[in-house]
Amino acid sequence: MAHLIRSKFQNKLSNAATSMSNKSTAKVSGMMARMGFQAATDEEGLGFAACDDLDYDHRQGLQMDIMKSDDMGGGDAGEGSGEGGMAGGEDGMATGDSHYQRDGTGPPPSGSKASGLGEEEKSPKITAWEAGWNVTNAIQGMFVLGLPYAILHGGYLGLFLIIFAAVVCCYTGKILIACLYEEDEDGQLVRVRDTYVDIANACCQPRFPSLGGHIVNVAQIIELVMTCILYVVVSGNLMYNSFPTLPISQKSWAIVATAALLPCAFLKNLKSVSKFSLLCTIAHFVINILVIAYCLSRARDWAWDKVKFYIDVKKFPISIGIIVFSYTSQIFLPSLEGNMQKPSEFHCMMNWTHIAACVLKGLFALVAYLTWADATKEVITDNLPSTIRAVVNLFLVSKALLSYPLPFFAAVEVLEKSFFNEQERTWFPNCYGGDGRLKAWGLTLRCSLVVFTLLMAIYVPHFALLMGLTGSMTGAGLCFLLPSLFHLKLLWRKLLWHHVFFDVAIFVIGGICAISGFIHSMEGLIEAYKYGIED
Repeated sequence: MAHLIRSKFQNKLSNAATSMSNKSTAKVSGMMARMGFQAATDEEGLGFAACDDLDYDHRQGLQMDIMKSDDMGGGDAGEGSGEGGMAGGEDGMATGDSHYQRDGTGPPPSGSKASGLGEEEKSPKITAWEAGWNVTNAIQGMFVLGLPYAILHGGYLGLFLIIFAAVVCCYTGKILIACLYEEDEDGQLVRVRDTYVDIANACCQPRFPSLGGHIVNVAQIIELVMTCILYVVVSGNLMYNSFPTLPISQKSWAIVATAALLPCAFLKNLKSVSKFSLLCTIAHFVINILVIAYCLSRARDWAWDKVKFYIDVKKFPISIGIIVFSYTSQIFLPSLEGNMQKPSEFHCMMNWTHIAACVLKGLFALVAYLTWADATKEVITDNLPSTIRAVVNLFLVSKALLSYPLPFFAAVEVLEKSFFNEQERTWFPNCYGGDGRLKAWGLTLRCSLVVFTLLMAIYVPHFALLMGLTGSMTGAGLCFLLPSLFHLKLLWRKLLWHHVFFDVAIFVIGGICAISGFIHSMEGLIEAYKYGIED
C-alpha cells in the first residue's frame, strides 16, 4: 500500500515537472521566434510532419489504386465501384497505409484518380524546342527595333549591357523556377507552386498572405497594358513614315490602327489569334534579315569611329530600360516550365535561347548603328530608304496588329480575376452571365481598355521613351528585383555564398537601374511633351 502511494506521488511530481518544463520551453521558443533567432517553431515542425504524412498517404493510396486496377483485370466501371472495389480496398488495407487501418477508412476510389490521370494525359505537353520557341518569341519580338537607339546613347557599354542583361535574365528565370519547388522527406524536389503570384504570396506569408500576389498582378497589368500601347505607337509611327506624302498624321494612323483592334474586345480565347503567331515570327525574322542585309551592303561606309566608350549620362538610363524590356519573359516562365514534357531540360533551354538572343540582338544593334551612326532613329526601320521602308513597315504593322491581342487578352484575364470574380470576393460583380456570355457592361470595359491604349499612344507617341519607362518600372522589377528577392526569402537556408552574392548584387544593381531609368524616362517624356517634340 505504501509502495502504491509512493508511485502515484512520484508520477504526479514528474507530470508537474514535465508540464513546467514544456511551458518554459514554449515561452523561450516564442521569445526567440519573435526576435528572429528561432529556426523553426514546433507548429512548423508539426506542419512539415503532416505534409510528410500526407505525401506518404498519397503515394501509398496511389499504389493501392494501381494494385486494385490490376486485380480487377480491366473490368467494367460498375464492378470497380461495387464488390470488386471493396475487395481491392480490403487488400490495400492489409498491406497499405497505417492511417487507413487506424482510421477505419479505405483508400480513395480509384475512379477519381483515374480521371485525374486521364486529364493529365489529355493536357498537351511541349518539348524543350517548343518551349524555347516560345521564349524566343518573347525576347526576340518587335522591340529589338529600339536597340540601335540604345547603342546611340551607350556605345560599347550598350553592347555590354545587352550581354549582361541576357546573362542576368537567364539566371533570374532559373531561380524563379527554383522557387516553385521544395524538397520532400526523401530529398526529392516537388513542385508546390504554379505561378509567379503563388511565389509572391508564399514570400509574404503568414502576415500578408496575398500582398505579394497583388504586387505581381499590378506589375503584370502595367507591363501588359504598356506593351499594348507600344504596339499602337509603333503602328502609327511606321505607317506615318511609310507614307509621308499623305496628309495623315501619326496620331490619325494610330486611330486607324486602333479601329482595326476593337474586335479584340470580343475575344473569348486566343485560338484564332495563335494560328498567326508562327507566320508573324517568321515575318519578323525575315524583316530583321532584310535590315541586316541592307546594312551589310553599306559596310564600306560604317562609322566605327562613332562607337565610343563614353555614355550620355542623361539618356543612357533610358537605354537600360529599353534593353531590359526586350528580355522580359519571366511572367510566363512558370506556366511554360509546368507544361514541358521534361522540366529537367528547362535550364538548357534557357541557356541556348538567351545565348542566341544575345548574339542576334548584339549584331543587329551594332550593324544598324554603324550604318546610320548619329542619325539612328528610335525605330530603326525609319532610317531605311523610302522604297524599302514602305514594304518593311507594312509587314511590321501587320505583325504589331496581330501581336496586340496576346498582351491585351492576358491583361483582361488578370483584371477580371482580380476585380470581377465573385468566387474570390473581389470588389466588383462577375462580368459574365450565367450562360457564360460576357455582359454588356463588361464588353464596354474591354472596349474602354482598347480606347485607353489609343489615348496613351496619341498623347505619348514616343516609342523609345515609353519602352525605357516600362522596362525601368516593371521589366526591372519582374526580371531583376523580385526573382532575386524571392530566391533569398524562400531558399535562404540552402543557398551557397556565391548564390547569395549574385542575388544581392542583382537586386542592388537592378534597383539602381530601375530608379535612374524611371527618372530619366519621365524627364524625357516631360521634355518631349513640354516642347512638342515628335518622333
